[in-house]
Amino acid sequence: MAVEMLAYIERRSPVHALSGATKLIVFLLFSTAAMLTYDTRILVGMLMLSIVVFTISKIKLREIAFVLLFILFFLLLNNLAIYLFSPQEGVRIYGTSHELFHIWGRYNLTLEQLFYQLNVTLKYFVVIPVALLFIVTTHPSEFAASLNKIGINYKIAYSVALALRYIPDIQRDYRSISQTQQARGIDISRNEKMIKRIKNVSAIIIPLILSSLDRIEVISNAMELRGFGKHKKRSWYSEKKATKKDYMVIFVALLIFSVSLLVTYQNGSRFYNPFQ
Repeated sequence: MAVEMLAYIERRSPVHALSGATKLIVFLLFSTAAMLTYDTRILVGMLMLSIVVFTISKIKLREIAFVLLFILFFLLLNNLAIYLFSPQEGVRIYGTSHELFHIWGRYNLTLEQLFYQLNVTLKYFVVIPVALLFIVTTHPSEFAASLNKIGINYKIAYSVALALRYIPDIQRDYRSISQTQQARGIDISRNEKMIKRIKNVSAIIIPLILSSLDRIEVISNAMELRGFGKHKKRSWYSEKKATKKDYMVIFVALLIFSVSLLVTYQNGSRFYNPFQ
């Protein structure tokens, strides 16, 4: 059976036991702290904590491997783009230049640029595990309840939950349509030329879009018939009550957030400079 991307994965773990609201608050605090700081010491500490949390969640890497590889590919593109468009950004930030070797024109490799891009990469590695864990350890219905609990309109919250529920359905539809079309002799493997493969893929994409639109219409009609959106508030079947563990986790997250800001801005700069 194929593993579905970005779908809820049920496990018995301390991370799954937390309420959706707690996980959402922790994710927001953690990602905000990672975005604000360029202090390598803080980022390394947060990365180690992310790895520990990922380990105790009992989620296996192979279950999120495709999404992880997809994100890492864009991380590589991001690093290449940073260097191509701003090869002296590290020199500008840290105020020194330790050249390793010259490439061409304004392009040279410096310790400062490598250190700056290391920090950018660390930011991704800090946020990625927490973001993926939040998605795969929180049931969509509970996620909607969590969004509503922090003040987001329940219509928007429910729309997000429906979108998360819809991702596995799209994947199942894609596999079914793909297998059907391949049984009819439509080849999308590497054996075909690129132009032919693109043409053959369209034979899968078009039925997928049509089936998706049909499902959206069915869901919209069902929600309309049940009077969805008529009242200002609604109750939640999958809402989880906060426990002492939830409050402890939120407190720890707030503590990490506060410490990261204090350490980051103690010298009046977001950047830790080892070259001074």
